[in-house]
Amino acid sequence: GRAVTRAIYNVLGINKEGHKELLGMYVAKSEGANFWLEVLTDLQNRGVEDIMICCVDGLKGFPDAIQSVFPHTAVQLCIVHQIRNSIKYVGSKHQKEFLKDLKRIYGAVSKEAAETELDNLEAKWGEQYPIVIKSWRDNWERLTEFFQYTKEIRRLIYTTNTVEGYHRQIRKVTKNKGVFPSDAALEKLVYLAYRNVSEKWTMPLANWALISQQLAIKFGDRFEIM
Repeated sequence: GRAVTRAIYNVLGINKEGHKELLGMYVAKSEGANFWLEVLTDLQNRGVEDIMICCVDGLKGFPDAIQSVFPHTAVQLCIVHQIRNSIKYVGSKHQKEFLKDLKRIYGAVSKEAAETELDNLEAKWGEQYPIVIKSWRDNWERLTEFFQYTKEIRRLIYTTNTVEGYHRQIRKVTKNKGVFPSDAALEKLVYLAYRNVSEKWTMPLANWALISQQLAIKFGDRFEIM
């Protein structure tokens, strides 16, 4: 036999009570629109009725799959992943200054102000790093979805840090194992690790009382809290 690489994708949700829930984990040889459509359809078939906001890290085909199954869902691309992907193509001597200029974009008070800062970024760096600027412009609408929400909700959705934190805890278990005899063995170990991690998910997210009211106002009948 031979060892092959497998990725396991986790879908983590926040319910109306503000608690984290693992909605599903999926082993795949590759990612793409068809795979993500299967994932979203599975979630729907298993009882997920609606998703208000979905934050993803730029996985190919995922945003379109989300909106084909849950057409009213707002999709936010992870700002942190976009920054990481951008800085890989910036010369080391420019990275510190470039990061400072990027912060003016995602730290702006509004989408309009962010657009002005993006124009400034292009004027300053466009000739040297056109591919980076193009990436921000091509993904602009989904990178800036968070601007239409309050600062409390923005902090919650502008990055996939919540699921990244979960992944770090899972990796502590899987990295010590090395090789698994089957996909099922991998899934079993990850599930057992999830059981241990989720025992600590007893409290709602910070500021959830305020955030839930803001979401109820924003989404109306789709997010009833009383």
